[in-house]
Amino acid sequence: MNKKSFSILLSVVLAFSMLLAACSGNNKGNDENAPDPTADSGGAKAEETAKPVEPEKPTEITIMLPLNTAETPPDTIKNEIEKLTNTKLTYQFFPADTYEEKLNTSFATGSLPQVTYLKNQATFIQMKGAIRDGQFWEIGPYLSEFPNLGKLKEEILNNTKVDGKLYSLYIGRPLARQGLIYRKDWADKLGIAAPANTEELYAMLEKFTTGDPDGNSQQDTIGLADRNDLIYGAFKTVASWFGTPNNWADVDGKLQPEFMSPKYVETMDFFKRVRDAKAMNVDFAATSKTDQINLFTSGKAGAYIGAMSDVNSLVKDLVKNVPTAVVDTHSMVAAPDGSFATWSIPGYNNVVLFPKGAIKDEAELKKILAFFDKMMTPEVANMMFWGKEGVHYTVVDGKAKAGDDQELTEREVKGFKDSVIGEAETNGMYEGFHDLEARIKAERLTIENAKIAIKDPTAALDSATYTEKGTELQELIKDATYKYIYGNLDKAGFEKAVADWKKRGGDQIIEEYNAVYQK
Repeated sequence: MNKKSFSILLSVVLAFSMLLAACSGNNKGNDENAPDPTADSGGAKAEETAKPVEPEKPTEITIMLPLNTAETPPDTIKNEIEKLTNTKLTYQFFPADTYEEKLNTSFATGSLPQVTYLKNQATFIQMKGAIRDGQFWEIGPYLSEFPNLGKLKEEILNNTKVDGKLYSLYIGRPLARQGLIYRKDWADKLGIAAPANTEELYAMLEKFTTGDPDGNSQQDTIGLADRNDLIYGAFKTVASWFGTPNNWADVDGKLQPEFMSPKYVETMDFFKRVRDAKAMNVDFAATSKTDQINLFTSGKAGAYIGAMSDVNSLVKDLVKNVPTAVVDTHSMVAAPDGSFATWSIPGYNNVVLFPKGAIKDEAELKKILAFFDKMMTPEVANMMFWGKEGVHYTVVDGKAKAGDDQELTEREVKGFKDSVIGEAETNGMYEGFHDLEARIKAERLTIENAKIAIKDPTAALDSATYTEKGTELQELIKDATYKYIYGNLDKAGFEKAVADWKKRGGDQIIEEYNAVYQK
């Protein structure tokens, strides 16, 4: 073989060896079709694909809301919410008792955070003037961009609009949860059935006071435990049983306030009669909710009129003091004319607003709305409302059953529970599982209540004067109502208070509401 032939042969062998080495090096998992990372055509793309995708930066959101527990909750639930929503959340909790003061101060100093919860419907009404002044973002035009927010109930959204525009998201609640929670063991002992009408209700309260229902041979019990709240205490619920309008009434096509109705006076007469008989705590106008609850759970009072959903906590504490106690719920109490009615809320108990002073532009607003859209998924809504499965609740028959450690749930979950947007129908969270018979009955009665519920005809209407002076003027009526029940004011005196209400702005409120109502 000459040198030229040998050189050619050597070149072929070397080339073949290099080819084998290249194939061997690229044979990942015996994949004969694996691409060559050194190839010019695909090398750059392979390198780009291999780069890790940068995670989206968490959205930072500051949230201010009222706290209905004694202590600020730990970060247990907050940390879980952040993971589920890719956010970094700062919660500013302030005690509910002083929340209005904090809200007003923060607004006056321009320090409201990006997400501002109000306290209730009354504070929402007070804030309408600021809304009209352009202090908050209008969010209605953006809801269609968020599939879950788009599920919110249109009727309830309409009830929160200001001049036809939507600025808020709502915290949904059943329309009519109010009713009677009472000591059934006392009633059975005294031979009393659940009251079919208002007169039987009086008879029950009187018997619970004079009939020695606890069997200790002492007259140391009272019929009704009430508190200094004419709305969420007993007064408004009993007023609706008498047929009193819900805040306002259509009388011959014209709106007028509830306290101008004869039924309102009948209700005051009822409470005066109960108080005069000492069948309730006579200092109820100065009694806090905590003290009202203690009257019932200590075994001193036999009846509590308010949200029937309170029965679980009432029973839990009552049986610690009276292990043999039996409690029941009831709501169908007829008026003297035999009719049935109950008052209803406009589908929400609070709203959340988005201050322009804290949210700089539309892009930031949309990121915050995206957080609320995620809040309205079952996973996030359940975490906020019920807590962590297996810790704060378990799932039984497709419903959430609260855990035995209610103190733990109260401490860790309650603060977040009160801020969940929508309701189970719209956010997909679990309905509650109940094994307390009185609560199971209360759930049924809540559905029945909705069929006879009296709506507030002004829920979706606006009055500039009411926004400005409504709360102040309502104090006149509240004070006159208490004085009437206490016997410090007669009917003529109450009518004078109504006349004073009208003179100081009430007539203007009536005129403004009717101008919108009659369009």
